[in-house]
Amino acid sequence: MKQTVLKYGLYALITGFIIFTIHLIVGINTFDYATNEVLGYVSIFLSLSFIYFGIKHYRDHVNSGVISLGKAILIGVLISILAGLGIAIADFIYTKFINPSFFSDYQKALIEQGKADEILEMTSTTAALFMLVLVTIIGFIISLISALILQRK
Repeated sequence: MKQTVLKYGLYALITGFIIFTIHLIVGINTFDYATNEVLGYVSIFLSLSFIYFGIKHYRDHVNSGVISLGKAILIGVLISILAGLGIAIADFIYTKFINPSFFSDYQKALIEQGKADEILEMTSTTAALFMLVLVTIIGFIISLISALILQRK
């Protein structure tokens, strides 16, 4: 199980890091915040697609075509944590070093849109932790769905 989680988790981590970084850097002056948010979710789902493939690989190539619901969910959640780390690292680097004014710029945009009640005080660290938790929660849901599809007793 460890090798499967590391293999597919590293694929997810690298994919999440690269795609999330590219969309943030390209989106600085190209897209509005709403479009960047959609692209962020796309990068999250692309990186989390490795959950399904990791569970399927473990079932078919490691565990003789059998996998329990619990084992499948565990593999998926572990892969999602690695994907979340990639995205969290990308988010931290972007908000800390590439665009350190991101949070103040975003607050100004929310105020201009009349959404001042949606403002949260964030730092690069809290934003990265938030992304890690968000990706892991979405990953759990994808793990559960994948486990239900792929389980064999």
